Amino acid sequence: MGVKIVLGKATEFITNVRGELKKVTWPTRKDTYASTLVVIVLVLAVAVFLWMVDSVLSTLIRVLLS
Repeated sequence: MGVKIVLGKATEFITNVRGELKKVTWPTRKDTYASTLVVIVLVLAVAVFLWMVDSVLSTLIRVLLS
């Protein structure tokens, strides 16, 4: 491949990327904050749930093995 072909394809690619980025609907700061808060709350909820399951199973195994 020649340098011209590579540069031409790279230029075409970047032009297409810029065109697609103009079509994107970017979230507002408020939307981003709300989504981040939901993710943090859900991660904490799953962490607490898994901690509780782990504690129960650990206790059950200790009781069964002793």
